[in-house]
Amino acid sequence: MDSINIRKATAADLDEVEKIYNDAHDAIEAGKITTGWMRGIYPTRDSAAAALERDDLFVLEEDGEILGTGIINQIQVDVYAGAPWEHEADDDKVCVFHTLVIRQDAAGKGLGSAFIRYYEDYARKHGWMELRMDTNALNLPARRLYKHLGYKEAGIVPTTFNGIPGVQLVLLEKHLE
Repeated sequence: MDSINIRKATAADLDEVEKIYNDAHDAIEAGKITTGWMRGIYPTRDSAAAALERDDLFVLEEDGEILGTGIINQIQVDVYAGAPWEHEADDDKVCVFHTLVIRQDAAGKGLGSAFIRYYEDYARKHGWMELRMDTNALNLPARRLYKHLGYKEAGIVPTTFNGIPGVQLVLLEKHLE
C-alpha cells in the first residue's frame, strides 16, 4: 500500500467514481454487501458531480488506478442537529466524511482505513477537531471498521436519508486531540 494516493477529484475522475458507485450497487443487488443504498437514488453520478462542484470529492488511487472515493466537508446532515454528541462543537469546528466507497475487487485490503486516516489528517490540518460521519445501521462492516478506528456511535436516528425512506442512521463521532 506504499503507492496509495488520496487527492481531490477532478472532472476527469467522474466516470471512474460513477463506476465505483455502480460496482457497489451491483454488489448490493447481488446480496454481497448491505449498505442501505439504492441504485438511481444514492449514491449517483449526480451526487458525485455535486461534490465535485463543491470541491469536496476525493479519490483514492493505487498505482494510478482509482479504487475508492469519499466526500469530506463540513456539511452536517439535518438529523445531526440535536443528536446526543459526546463532544458539542460549533459547526465551523466539525469535519464530516460522507459516502466512503471502495471498489469491490479492492475491498478488505485496508483502503477504507487509509481513507479514514487521510480524513482525520485533513481535518487536523484545517483545525477541525470534531469528526462526524454516519452509516446505515444495516452496514455492519462499516460500523465495525469505524469502531476499530476509534469512532463512537452517538445514536441511531430514523430518517429519510438522501431520498431513501426508513433508514436507521447511525451517527458516529471522534474527537481529535
